[in-house]
Amino acid sequence: MKGPILVVLAAGMGSRYGGLKQMDKLGKSGEVLLDYSVFDAVKSGFEKIVFIIRHDIEKDFREVVLARMGAKVKYELAFQDPDSLIPPDIFKAAKDAGRTKPWGTGHALLCAAEFLDAPFTVINADDFYGRESFAVMGKHLSGEEAKMASIVPYKLKKTLSPQGTVARGVCEVKDNFLASVDELTAIQEKDGKIFNTFPDGQTRELSPETPVSMNFWGFPENLLPDFQYYFDSYLETFASDPVGQIKSECFIPKAVDFFIKQNICKVKVLPANSDWFGVTYKEDKEAAIKKLDEMTSCGVYPSPLW
Repeated sequence: MKGPILVVLAAGMGSRYGGLKQMDKLGKSGEVLLDYSVFDAVKSGFEKIVFIIRHDIEKDFREVVLARMGAKVKYELAFQDPDSLIPPDIFKAAKDAGRTKPWGTGHALLCAAEFLDAPFTVINADDFYGRESFAVMGKHLSGEEAKMASIVPYKLKKTLSPQGTVARGVCEVKDNFLASVDELTAIQEKDGKIFNTFPDGQTRELSPETPVSMNFWGFPENLLPDFQYYFDSYLETFASDPVGQIKSECFIPKAVDFFIKQNICKVKVLPANSDWFGVTYKEDKEAAIKKLDEMTSCGVYPSPLW
């Protein structure tokens, strides 16, 4: 059995952050945030890394990220561009409508499908997940339950940014399995309460202990055709929606929720005692640098990392 694969979603625009946060140097020796995820994944038995990027950042990505990893990491590059896997007529209609947004994490995953020949984990490039999370996921994907989808959730209160709203997949868990995941895109804390604001202005209060998806998923490779079916269905709906042509995205959590409701797969919830942090906004950078510095000083990570 092949060892698990780590898929890193690194093609996002970083619009709220104000730049290419995937390549912002945060570590003492110039490490970017995804360096730590790759380091932890390799320590946890992941055999190959698949980075999903855009063609227009390939040169910088090679120089800033891949040059330091060198031969210590086995990797592939997959590309998610605006026209990747999109039928020409749909792409033209979206472009003519003024679309500039990417097509989402579900689309990104399909762009890497050719490299996914073993169970795999999907993560964001701009999030820090913690070694414990990679350890429990690596064990799951290397064992008898590798053919079962999985998720490592995090507590909502630990995933907020004081700088503004965040998007999170709010999870409902029953008997250690995911019952549903609801992608909420405007969550913030104000006056001691956490709530999501919907497009129509209505709000929903959320418990600080709510488990949420931070895009730390585990999937068997045989689930990829179901992702393709879901994305094809998304494109059909999108093509008839003028607003969707400009703004909508195909998110992995929404696909997983569909799979659960259609009994396509079960999703096991893997508990891990890990802290999350990220750089959703540029103002989050200072706190991330401080946390990485503390972990390096305590010997959790070497410096330089590679």
